[in-house]
This record gives sequence, structure tokens and C-alpha cells, in this order.
Amino acid sequence: MFGLNKTTKKFLDLRDKVAIVTGARRGMGRTHAIILAEAGAKVVVSDISLEDCQKVVEEIKKEKGQAIAVKCDVSNKAEVDNLVKETLKAFGKIDILVNNSGICPFKLFLEMQEQEFEKVIDVNLKGYFLMSQACTKEMIKNQANEKGQKGVIVNIGSIAMGQVGSGFAGLTHYCASKGAITAMAEAMSAELAPLGIRVNTIAPGAIDTPMASSISQDSKILESTLARVPLKRIGKPEEISNAVLFLASDESSYMTGSVVVVDGGWTAN
Repeated sequence: MFGLNKTTKKFLDLRDKVAIVTGARRGMGRTHAIILAEAGAKVVVSDISLEDCQKVVEEIKKEKGQAIAVKCDVSNKAEVDNLVKETLKAFGKIDILVNNSGICPFKLFLEMQEQEFEKVIDVNLKGYFLMSQACTKEMIKNQANEKGQKGVIVNIGSIAMGQVGSGFAGLTHYCASKGAITAMAEAMSAELAPLGIRVNTIAPGAIDTPMASSISQDSKILESTLARVPLKRIGKPEEISNAVLFLASDESSYMTGSVVVVDGGWTAN
């Protein structure tokens, strides 16, 4: 656990909130789930491995948090519907969705097969659509707070989203999915705001996760990466999770349709 201080817990209080985190068995998803639980939320830890999700649940429960594990492939509508069903069965409602699922296989553009492109789009983009739609249908049933808010969606995008000078060779499919996530979130925010739902996106840079292990494990890649990062280090998963916590809380109540870049200065350099 990350030990949120008393001030943080006071202002970013998620008690009585129910949060679903996808892609939560490891990496950033794991830290998102843990930090939301530390702030008082009841958390649904979801990913393709139930066993790994249960390990995260045990971490949360060890610190007196509340959580359940539910297996879900977000590209499969039936599994998404089941995830929502199990969440409602356990906790009765959904307040927060953190769309964190994602895959990032390296493949050169001219060697990429159609099914390889489709797989990344299915998980990274279609999965966000399916999860957002299913959860929004439940969020709009919630009682609105004093600011008219009923629910929050936080998408994990990437600085690979395009238009920021961060193209990545070998990741055409991944970059396409992240750019689409950003555009989709902006459109959703305009449509869902009148219904009391906020939608924001976080664009991480290089973060020390299993999916980005090639950066930290290869000295040449690490050196070239840090040359582009003014802070001269790779980010930690909890540094993204802190942004998730803020966007999930009422302290960000006037933010929707926003992209929060957390990249150590990469895109400013």
C-alpha cells in the first residue's frame, strides 16, 4: 500500500464510492486499484487472470480495504456485462470506471498482419467503449451530488496519442488506439455531461510497468528515452495513480473532456 496522508484522504475522499479498474492485475492498474481503495472506495479488480486479480484484492483487504476480483476480457461484451453484473451484486452501484486495460505488442508497420492490428484495437479501444457504455448505463441511475455529478470515467491513454510529437515506430496499432481513445473521450464528455457523467483521459509517458519493461531493461533504450525526459527518470505507476485519484474525486468536479499529461516533461521537450 502507498500510505496516503491524512490531508490527501480528507480532500480526495472516496468513501461510499464504488470503482471498477480494468487491467488491474499488475502495473498501473494494480496501483490504481490500491490507491482508490486507500481513499475509501470499494474496488472491483478486473483483468484476464482471476488469480492475479485476487492477489491484488488480498493486498487491499490486508489494509482493511474492500475489494472483489472479477475476470474480464474487455473486448468481449458478454464478459463486460458480467463484470457490471458482479459489481452490482457485490456493491449495488458503480460510481467510478478506470479504463486501464491495454496491450502494446511491438510490430513494424509493413510486417503487421490485419489480425494483429485488430487485436490491439479490440482491447485498447473497443474495450474502453464497451466498458464505458455498460457502466454509464448504471451510473446515470445514481443520485446526483450537489454539483449534479453521478459518475466518473477515467481513461488511461498515452503520449502516443498523436499531435504531440511522440510517434513510436513499431507501434502503429497502439498509437492509433490511444489517439482514438482521446477523441472518443472528448466526444463522450460532451454527450454525457448533461447526464452527470464526467470523462477525462490521462496520457502517461514512460512508466515503469511490465508492459514497458523493454525501456528499463535495455540500457540503450533507457538512455535514448531519458534523453527526451527533462526529469531524467522513468515514472512510477503510483504517479499515474495519483492523477487517477484526483480525477475520480469531487476535487476535479469542473474537469471533463480533459487530457492530463503525466510524462516527466517528455512532450514539452
